[in-house]
Amino acid sequence: MALNIVLIEPEIPNNTGNIGRLALASGSNLHLVKPFGFEISDSRLKRAGLDYWKHLNVHYYENIEEFFQINKNAKMVFLSSHGTKNHWDIKFEDDMFLVFGKESVGLPKSILENHSEHLFKIPLFSEHVRSLNLANAVGIVVYEGLKAIRK
Repeated sequence: MALNIVLIEPEIPNNTGNIGRLALASGSNLHLVKPFGFEISDSRLKRAGLDYWKHLNVHYYENIEEFFQINKNAKMVFLSSHGTKNHWDIKFEDDMFLVFGKESVGLPKSILENHSEHLFKIPLFSEHVRSLNLANAVGIVVYEGLKAIRK
């Protein structure tokens, strides 16, 4: 049983490091799509991922096009504050790809437009919050997925 966590152009090394640790803890694979807002050797990434990074199943892609070409037959859902369906409505499956955008702007407009039928959001219950921290959002969705798959 595995899920695939995809970060499109992540910008904050601490988030990516924490998500890497989460991926390992949850038995998930991590997919990182360039360009990054940091170097993979960044000490903040390594500190957040601690000594777990070497055990992580991580895949790197040069750009969005390469990611979609290599994974063209994969079952994917896309997480965005622009989604109209809640993450609770995702029909989670083993080996599903959970695609998240970069911290500053989320997913590119082209992905939002081309995959609108597979676009989900985490509901927010305060008008004072625009979005959640990326690492928190990934944690919410991954463990909801694991719960659904294990049933």
